[in-house]
Amino acid sequence: MLDGLSLDQLRTFIAAAEEGSFSAAGRRLGRAQSVVSHTIANLEDQLEVLLFDRSGRYPRLTDQGRILLGDARAVAGGIDSLKARAKSMAGGVEHELSVVMDVMFPMAVVTKLAGSFSQAFPATPLRLYVEALGGVAKALLDGRCDLGVMGTLAVDVSELVSERLVGVRMIMVASPDHPLARHPGLIGQCELSKHVQLVLTDRTELSAGQEFGVFSPRTWRLADLGAKHAFLRAGLGWGGMPATMVERDLAEGALVEIALEDAPAEGMTLAMSAAYRADAPPGPAGRWFVDQMKILTSQCPGGHDAATAKVVRPIRRAAG
Repeated sequence: MLDGLSLDQLRTFIAAAEEGSFSAAGRRLGRAQSVVSHTIANLEDQLEVLLFDRSGRYPRLTDQGRILLGDARAVAGGIDSLKARAKSMAGGVEHELSVVMDVMFPMAVVTKLAGSFSQAFPATPLRLYVEALGGVAKALLDGRCDLGVMGTLAVDVSELVSERLVGVRMIMVASPDHPLARHPGLIGQCELSKHVQLVLTDRTELSAGQEFGVFSPRTWRLADLGAKHAFLRAGLGWGGMPATMVERDLAEGALVEIALEDAPAEGMTLAMSAAYRADAPPGPAGRWFVDQMKILTSQCPGGHDAATAKVVRPIRRAAG
């Protein structure tokens, strides 16, 4: 019976153990809860070991399950390493490179990188997508994109490997006609709560129930950063923007920076990392793309080292 064990069963077991419930594992794997439950039950039958105690509201790993979880992770990790090594040995350039970028990432870096890519890999089409918050991770997990550039996301996505790039400086701004623009000194929570904060919203469920840089209970939520920018200029609210994106607005007086009492003294920085699936590492073109991003972001005038970021997401790191 043990010869019939599948990698899919082991990955389902790992997901259920890490997520703490079969329904959450199903959401992570894109499957129904019943499928996850059935897969785990079949695995237990084959192993002749009870992996989860189901007597409570949520399934809990048994002592045997905890021991076997380490073995399951080792097997799955070994398969990922085998795939990565085989892909590296094959050495063939990708037929196409699809990249999804966080909307906060400096567009000047993206355009310069795209121009260099067309010269380095003229026969490889480049597909570029822009997403916000969990949209980058979702595109990678779904297999729609090969590479991603992710901002800080307060969830652990164990299927992804990340490589640090840069920290993007964020500033709070408002129209010069907005009441907060005329407020003297640091602005406290009481005053902020009187005004609408424009907030970028996540179109996925990866960050459901979590907030990022939200200081006011009164919010308008937009799924597009360009729309948020336009709303800020129109005086419809206040909010945070990447410093490089509003440099011209600040210079021309279309927007003004506002200082928040509760903001960190060192400023607000959004950590950015290159990311890809552990079981689908980048090929030659993708590897070149990541390495060039590291070079260009080190020269980016609007960025800071990601080590200065307020929050750094602890997902798996690539060696080096």
